[in-house]
Amino acid sequence: MRKFILGAFLASAGLFGLSAHAADFQAGKEYVELSSPVAVAEPGKIEVVELFWYGCPHCYQFEPVINPWVEKLPEDVDFKRIPAMFGGIWNLHGQMFIALETLGVEHSVHNAVFSALHNEGKKLATPDDMADFLAGHGVDKAAFLKTYNSFGVKSRVEQAKKLGMAYQITGVPVLVVNGKYRFDLGSSGGAERTLEVADFLIEKERASR
Repeated sequence: MRKFILGAFLASAGLFGLSAHAADFQAGKEYVELSSPVAVAEPGKIEVVELFWYGCPHCYQFEPVINPWVEKLPEDVDFKRIPAMFGGIWNLHGQMFIALETLGVEHSVHNAVFSALHNEGKKLATPDDMADFLAGHGVDKAAFLKTYNSFGVKSRVEQAKKLGMAYQITGVPVLVVNGKYRFDLGSSGGAERTLEVADFLIEKERASR
């Protein structure tokens, strides 16, 4: 199984010098500037992508930090979650996320799925297990299974795999701003600082227009 990005960081954030100012954020330090920018979904907006895995404990811990930030993003910022696809259970959970998003119910069950894996000891390792669990949260079982196995969802799974490769990710959680800048909790200096880096890069992109 792929390692999580600098998981030990969360236990030792003080080592990263968190007193630096946003003006000090630099490529090669807090973030990486991709050598080959990746096309965004909506060219008229500044895109912020979070790559994650439902089974990642650091992604789960990041949720209560990033969610309030997402809710306050201005209209010119387009936030997207993309599941990381590193094979095996990562791909199964990623396909579940895409199916839920396709059904339009992801927002209502997103936290429940995280909690099931990290607090309730569930694995959700097969489509039937997923469907049974989701049925308890108001998602029609037959509709979920049909969508999960649909051509459209499988096509989006392949697209997610290609994006993960284009962003050159090696773990999660990772943020990418406007297909140009990649950073994570370790490089940024913690969860809150990660969002400060995101704000800095959003403004950088806005100013360049």
